[in-house]
Amino acid sequence: MKGLLILGVLCFSSLSLFGQVKALDKLEVLYDQGHYKMVFRKANNLLDQPDYDYSYKPEFYKSLALFQLADRGLWGQIHPKALQEARELFSNVLSTPEGIKVFNTHLNHVAQLKRDLVKKALNYKSEGKQAKYDEIQQILFGLFDRIPDLDVPGEINAPVVDAPEVKETVATSVEREEIVKIAKKQLGVPYKWAGVDSKGFDCSGFTSFVMKEFKVTLSRRAEDQYNSSVKVKQKNAQKGDLVFFNNGSGISHVGIVISAKGEPLTMIHASSSKGVIITNIEDSEYWLKRLYAIGTYVKGE
Repeated sequence: MKGLLILGVLCFSSLSLFGQVKALDKLEVLYDQGHYKMVFRKANNLLDQPDYDYSYKPEFYKSLALFQLADRGLWGQIHPKALQEARELFSNVLSTPEGIKVFNTHLNHVAQLKRDLVKKALNYKSEGKQAKYDEIQQILFGLFDRIPDLDVPGEINAPVVDAPEVKETVATSVEREEIVKIAKKQLGVPYKWAGVDSKGFDCSGFTSFVMKEFKVTLSRRAEDQYNSSVKVKQKNAQKGDLVFFNNGSGISHVGIVISAKGEPLTMIHASSSKGVIITNIEDSEYWLKRLYAIGTYVKGE
């Protein structure tokens, strides 16, 4: 009798877990089919059930649905803060290892969403809705700047939005040592995708944080930081300059030079595997192979 009872409990648990997995998979299917309102409702329902607290899927798909539904007709009027909620949910998913696993598993949906947001931004711009355009632009360059573009057969150039304007403020030459000191204070801070403060950095978030201390306003994208910088020959690289890397498809990483002119090129940077660390570029086959350029926001001597 006891054995039958245990067997019954195990069967019930298995059926319960199967039902949960099926409900979570349903979110993915509905999103694939473009039923964003249904995704929103079902994700909300699952988030209200403690049995689903172990999964970030409901939160993930609710954020994607909100991004898609924001400003859509009557629904958008009823939910005026949809974009704000979407950003908060999306950021929360990326703040934990479990959430990042969900994110990486469904990167195709995120890449497609990025493309949809680009189209939405361009539509706002053509309609003269500058405030709406700016809002989407900030989302793209804040949350989606590291998301790979989605390749679409038959399209050579995907549409792009303008990079945020970079203020032409620069540090003075006497601050080179101070830039390095501020940067080194962040040694050991963990890597965090889209991180911009001492709780966690990504590569461009780290350089932006450090240079902001000297009233240098940098864009959040490494590529834009490269485009806006004054280019310097590698042999003339100095402390406080930025060093850029290319993985074959564009600027993929940025760090801050901490070596003096003539010394082996060394940087401090936010590594995706180790957080903020110091690396001798010339001793690293990986980084030396990808070394692309030196740029600076520091005035000449």
